[in-house]
Order: sequence, then structure tokens, then C-alpha cells
Amino acid sequence: MPTSAIAVSGLRKTFKDKVVLDGIDLDVRAGTIFSLLGPNGAGKTTTVNLLTTLTRADGGTARVAGHDLATEAKAVRAAIGVTGQFAAVDELLTGSENLQLMVDLNGRGAGGRSVAELLERFELTEAAHKPASTYSGGMRRKLDLAMTLVGDPEIIFLDEPTTGLDPRSRRTMWSIIRDLVADGVTIFLTTQYLEEADQLADRIAVLDQGHIVAQGTADELKRQIPGTHVRLRFATLAELDAAARVLADGTRDDEALSLRVPGDGGTRSLRTLLDRLDEYSLTAEELSVHTPDLDDVFLALTGRTAETTDRTTETEAAR
Repeated sequence: MPTSAIAVSGLRKTFKDKVVLDGIDLDVRAGTIFSLLGPNGAGKTTTVNLLTTLTRADGGTARVAGHDLATEAKAVRAAIGVTGQFAAVDELLTGSENLQLMVDLNGRGAGGRSVAELLERFELTEAAHKPASTYSGGMRRKLDLAMTLVGDPEIIFLDEPTTGLDPRSRRTMWSIIRDLVADGVTIFLTTQYLEEADQLADRIAVLDQGHIVAQGTADELKRQIPGTHVRLRFATLAELDAAARVLADGTRDDEALSLRVPGDGGTRSLRTLLDRLDEYSLTAEELSVHTPDLDDVFLALTGRTAETTDRTTETEAAR
């Protein structure tokens, strides 16, 4: 049975008269990728700041890597690594020097990894002796994450790690994140990119205006939103006519010889549908299940589209 890497209950935070987090609950299983999804200003960065001991909560409890956030902050810090929204590298130092600095500051060595090994893992060996100021955005993000690995953290917090990266660099970061989890690391990821959460996260929590408005796997969240349907395509118009009479709630497309039947995308409802067709000796040439994507989920839960969110420039750090 997997254990909780992060367990949060009733976490609250206010800034002056503004409630930023209003009693949120989270459970992040060890060795998984957990994504906190939400528009800018929802409280994502505040949540990360609280769980990484950078800010004190005003209420609630949290345990990170088995340690109480309020009374064992030092132990929490020893167990985690943090990569913020902007690469925290020293541009005057080379990639190798940045990593060596982190090793020296950490005081525990590189957790069995040498600087050379970290450079190789993140494909930075050729640029190791060049100033970080010459690195591309993707290279800086990789160096920043490599620096986070110094000390072998059990849990890594990635606060919008691919913001501003081109699609190729973003996918490289996804591959690195998956490799880290394969090694047993737990990832707490905040993102405004719906595709990123869909591709990476084992579980997703949607945060809006300080409240968790939904939690689950990507597929579970999609099934909560109306619009899931089964598309049946038939060989002849006569078969489509017969199916339309049996499945009266379906929407037909004569040109495509198809019938769109509402459903929840689950196996039970699908089995019922197939049994209904079998009862009348009807056979579809093709069957496919269509569910809303995370963009639909995001809009339904927050009233905002991902496109609108991506254009928002205000950050929670400015609160």
C-alpha cells in the first residue's frame, strides 16, 4: 500500500484581508506525480511556499515526507527539493560551478551523484564550462532541476517548471520528470498547461480562488463534465435507422452513418449499451468513446479557459 508523501488537512493562508487558501485538503502518494492545476491567482504558488516552509500557514495541518510542517520544518527542508517558476541559477558561474556550489552549500555531498553525473543526466556536459548566461531557457531549467537533485530529495516541488519553454524543451523536461519518478522520487507539480497535467500527473487537483474544486485522475475529472459519449458507426443506413430507434437518446449523423449516444465513459454503461444492441441483433462497425478534455474540465470548474489563463500575467508571488 503506497504511503502519503504529502498529507494536507484544512490548510489556510490569508494575506491581510485576502483569503488565499481556504482550508484545502490534499493527499499525495509517494512515488507519483501530483499536479495542482489552476489559473494564476488561484493559490498554487502559495501552496508550494507553505509546503516548502517558505511561508507559515494560518491554519490546518500538513505532513511532508512524514514530518510535521509546523514543528519539524528543518526535517522537511532536508527531504525536499524546490524548483521555482524562474530558473535560480547564477549566470556568472558555469553550469559545473553552479552544481558544485550547491554541493558545497548542501554539506552532504551530492547524495552519491557527482557533478559530472548530474551534468550527463541532464545533457549539459558539453556546456558544463560555459557561463549559465549563455544557456537557452531550456538549458537553464535543466540546470536548475539538476541543482535541485543535489542531496537526493525524496520529494521535488516543481512550480510551473516549463513556463516559457518551447515545445521541444517542454517535452524534454517531461521526460526528465518521468525518469525521476521511475527512480522513486515524488513530484508535486503546479502548472497552467493542461496538456502537461494530462500527460504527466497520476492525480490532479484543481484549485480555484483558494478552494480545491475537484480531485482525481485526468480521466476521472473528464468524466465529471457533461459531453462524454459513445460514437457508433454502422455499415448501412438501415442499421443506423434500427439503432436510432433502439437508442432514442442518440444523435444521428446520416452522412457518417454514425450515432452519438450520451454516457459517462465507464465500463458499466458501455456494457449496458452493447447489451442493448445485442438484444436487437445490431452490430456496429466501429465504436469509440469520446470524453471532454482537460480544457473542458478547466472551463467548467473555473469559468476560465486555459487560453485565458495562459495570457494572464499576474503572478501569485505579487500578492
